[in-house]
Amino acid sequence: MRAVVVSQWGGPEVLTETELERPEPAMGEILVRVHAAGVNPVDWKTRASGALIPWGPVPMVGWDVSGTVEAVGPGVTLYREGDEVFGMPSFPRQAGGYAEYVTATARHFARKPAALTHVEAAALPLAALTAWQALTDTADVRPGDRVLVHAAAGGVGHFAVQIAKALGAYVIGTASAPKHEFLRSIGADEVIDYRSADFEDVVSDVDVVIDAIGGEYGARSLKVLRPGGRLITLNGPDDVPADGGDQHRTGWMLVEPDLGGLRAIAALVEEGRLRPAVDTVLPLDQAAKAHELGEQGRTTGKIVLTIV
Repeated sequence: MRAVVVSQWGGPEVLTETELERPEPAMGEILVRVHAAGVNPVDWKTRASGALIPWGPVPMVGWDVSGTVEAVGPGVTLYREGDEVFGMPSFPRQAGGYAEYVTATARHFARKPAALTHVEAAALPLAALTAWQALTDTADVRPGDRVLVHAAAGGVGHFAVQIAKALGAYVIGTASAPKHEFLRSIGADEVIDYRSADFEDVVSDVDVVIDAIGGEYGARSLKVLRPGGRLITLNGPDDVPADGGDQHRTGWMLVEPDLGGLRAIAALVEEGRLRPAVDTVLPLDQAAKAHELGEQGRTTGKIVLTIV
């Protein structure tokens, strides 16, 4: 099968297309013929250094996939050959989504929403699950809560805006001015141009902050939280501010494979309350270009690779 592998840790140029043996599904697994694969910041961060991820003998990146079930392993009852599925297989262990085939536990996938193409569905899993788990499982967002989403037009951000809105929250997003119309179109109640205003000067009494930027944003976000408010950091544990104190709850969240979450996300799609924004679509052999674009941090929504 065609696959993109990491020849050595480094820049986008280390992504190399090669031929690998097609995997076979083990007990409880399915083999998925990948039609499209989403690209996420974790892809280029691990490509650069190999940090955090347990690697196999051939380093491969990619955790967002949408495709068709090619074969099922012993004991699998959820799917049969020909079913269309999408999912985030094996994260944070190596999955190898930049390939024609991938195997993983059946429950790391859900049925693809019929309303979406494979390209659109491949944009969903990791980013939408991150937003879903942050807002529901971690923050327990309720109707009327005030939710601030940083980098609101990005991969996780644009899903967080829509999911928070679906949960009944008042949603505030930070983004550059050219992206404000897009954010309003997906449900943001208030938008802040981070280039012309400091968000902590214009926002207050926030119940939940979703921080996908890190750095100084964590400490600055504490200033806008109400007592007992929640700051959820997504980049890594080093970005959690140390001075949360007793007034605020802070923490780093890592997304997990989640069949229930995928089904909830699919339901929101089918109800017309959630839609992935796909910024750029490239073929598999241009994975390096996809990483270059992603690392610039200017995309609206997601970048997706087409496989077949």
